[in-house]
Amino acid sequence: MSAARQVVVEADGGSRGNPGPAGYGAVVLDPATGEPLAEAAEYIGVATNNVAEYRGLIAGLTAAKALFPDAGDALRVHVRMDSKLVVEQMSGRWKIKHPDMKPLAARAAAILPPSSVTYEWIPRAQNKHADRLANEAMDAGRDGRQWEASASTAALDTPARSTVSTPPPAQGPPGDQVAGAARARAALAAARGAAAPAADTLFPVPEPGVPDTTVPAASASAPAPGQPAGTAPEGPGASQPQPAGAPQTGWGPAPDLGAPATLVLLRHGETALTPEKRFSGSGGTDPELSAAGRGQAERAAGHFAALGTVQEIVSSPLRRCRETAAAVADRLGLDVRIDEDLRETDFGAWEGLTFGEARERYGDDLTAWLASPDTAPTGGGESFAEVAERVAAARDRIVARYAGRTVLLVTHVTPIKTLVRLALGAPPEALFRMELSAASISTVAYYGDGNASVRLLNDTSHLR
Repeated sequence: MSAARQVVVEADGGSRGNPGPAGYGAVVLDPATGEPLAEAAEYIGVATNNVAEYRGLIAGLTAAKALFPDAGDALRVHVRMDSKLVVEQMSGRWKIKHPDMKPLAARAAAILPPSSVTYEWIPRAQNKHADRLANEAMDAGRDGRQWEASASTAALDTPARSTVSTPPPAQGPPGDQVAGAARARAALAAARGAAAPAADTLFPVPEPGVPDTTVPAASASAPAPGQPAGTAPEGPGASQPQPAGAPQTGWGPAPDLGAPATLVLLRHGETALTPEKRFSGSGGTDPELSAAGRGQAERAAGHFAALGTVQEIVSSPLRRCRETAAAVADRLGLDVRIDEDLRETDFGAWEGLTFGEARERYGDDLTAWLASPDTAPTGGGESFAEVAERVAAARDRIVARYAGRTVLLVTHVTPIKTLVRLALGAPPEALFRMELSAASISTVAYYGDGNASVRLLNDTSHLR
């Protein structure tokens, strides 16, 4: 038997429009020195990102086989890509559901014996050589020509690497190190040998009260209480229990709870009503995403594709959320489940109005609504107590269904703020102290003992 020959393949693909003008790039590397052994790139016309990424994989595997045509089963190829979809599907951990992906995956699997190929997800920043090749191919297509190896500068533009290391396989769900954190908490608690202090001594929570509605009017930078759901805080919501029993608080001894259910909360992209700061709930016109909103959804999709952490997608039934969720699902190759309880508040007669217009027409009703989570908007809309009840029910179902998994929830301002408030154990008026931008990301993790951890709020870095 001949000695094993080992190479690394880095591959990438891209589409300027998804679908749009697309191309792929792949490079075969010496694992000991990082030296490029072969490059491949091609403009493939109009296609999606996923198709281009699979085409890049096929080209990389083909180039590796061509370098060592007589190696046979002795050839070992380690594939590194920043496409979580391709890596997980080719590794057999994710099902291939999209009909366009199945024949491409079959082509890739037939190039070399399955036992000869291993796959690893890497961040986009570590895949610059293949990314550069893919962009060169797309640039060539834009100019009406095909990529030529003799004109490529990808190798020159990529920092030299002395070795191409293979990190140890990750443990647990993608992007989450909760099991290790739980062990660390337990070890610290055992070392201290102290009982957990009472919850109210660690995190005192004030009694719910009437929000100060005069402060926002005096400060242009602060979001006004009751501002339309499209852009700012909507109002208080009733307190709800956590999804499990009484959670442990503090540093007392605790078992290793394993990975939590991690809810990544994505607010939908802009609609025509968003920049005008109009009430836009579930009782209005159900607007679609604007051009700006569709761009935000695509950037969010690219962000989640690069991270590779999302395993499930659940969306509000309203159109703007379904469109945002579809953009992400198309990139990740996932299905979208609809949960009716993730819909926005029904703002009754205020739908479509600005906060000022609602104040002029329904001043007394608006004041009463701001003062109590049990008061509904004019015309039979929903109170925030009612919204909090159904959002908490959705949370409990989702946490139970997807224990230990990372779930993207595409929803609205009120549901996201409610989930964050309940996770913090904060009073209803805490909603007045949060701001959520269009297409922003927040994250809450839910542990098996009922504890919740707010990890992120209103992140918009992916939109810049």
